[in-house]
Amino acid sequence: MPNSPAFERLALLVSDTERAQAAAQDVAATHDFVPLDQADAAIVLGGDGFMLQTLHAMLDAGSVKPVYGMNLGTVGFLMNRYRNGANIMKRLAKARAMTIAPLCMEAVTQDGKTHSFPAINEVSLLRETRQTAKIEVSVDDRIRIEELVCDGVLVATPAGSTAYNLSANGPILPLDSQLLALTPISAFRPRRWRGAILPDRSRVKFRVREPDKRPVSAVADQRELRDVAEVALEIDRDRELTLLFDPGHALDERIVAEQFVV
Repeated sequence: MPNSPAFERLALLVSDTERAQAAAQDVAATHDFVPLDQADAAIVLGGDGFMLQTLHAMLDAGSVKPVYGMNLGTVGFLMNRYRNGANIMKRLAKARAMTIAPLCMEAVTQDGKTHSFPAINEVSLLRETRQTAKIEVSVDDRIRIEELVCDGVLVATPAGSTAYNLSANGPILPLDSQLLALTPISAFRPRRWRGAILPDRSRVKFRVREPDKRPVSAVADQRELRDVAEVALEIDRDRELTLLFDPGHALDERIVAEQFVV
């Protein structure tokens, strides 16, 4: 994990929360910030949700910049500790660069339309009604489960393995593990199936069974697509993202530490 390159032109991106806006006034006074399209890197003030929103906006715009976040939210798993901006250049000079690759979700809805979204943390399929979902699960074009009866199922990246995946009793994956977590959500049948750990070169496909009676939505991080018929997932290595962390506070260390929380 190399040191980050030198950054001179910085953009400042701020959540609309009162706490982040107040901090932004202090940080903005310490540096001459530029618009994002002119920047070498971005400083993000907010929480994990705003960080994901920022990264998705960059992916959508096709202009991905290294990002250094300072936590002014709740958990701040993707962020560094907040301090005023007086030492921001020194912190950036010492920061470690962490590269993560998002999932690419290609989903076909019941009306036959195809939609494509990236997902940094996970893609989850969720039942839309009180009826349980019935989902066929394939890996690398081989059907592994003909009918998973469940509330849903998800695929998580290592970066997202400590988020919804962990809440669903999925495994925590080291950031450099080159693995994906395939995790059921409240599975009824097969009763004993607890999920799978897959190489991140795998292509996972879900097919919704009885979609008219048992409609299912697909959620790529924060984006929901309703009434899906099929969903295909694989890692998109052409759209890698770079997060910057203070020494000793990097994402890989935090993922390891999360496994010892009691």
